[in-house]
Amino acid sequence: MARNKFPGEFEQMVLLAILQLDQSAFAPEIAGLLESRAARRVSRGALYATLERLENKGWIEWQMERPADERGGYRKRRFLVTPPGLEELKSARQAMESLASGLDGVLGRSG
Repeated sequence: MARNKFPGEFEQMVLLAILQLDQSAFAPEIAGLLESRAARRVSRGALYATLERLENKGWIEWQMERPADERGGYRKRRFLVTPPGLEELKSARQAMESLASGLDGVLGRSG
């Protein structure tokens, strides 16, 4: 299936962070994971704009969690990657791996 556009770099990072966090995929935790594991400073505005864009594309959805005492009774949104979002992420990864194939000597080996 031909694709016109893959998720952007930051979109991919956010999707991966949501998958990594699983049931703990709340916005502050997503930002924290991006900062700690990807060494990427994340502004609140950039994160929420990206989450909204991913939702509009149908690649993520969210669920409201029960109010928590530590949040003063406020509810928070937990984010989930949708099946189409996962497929887009897989396609982008496959394309990058295909392009990087045979370049271990130049790029180094990851793992």
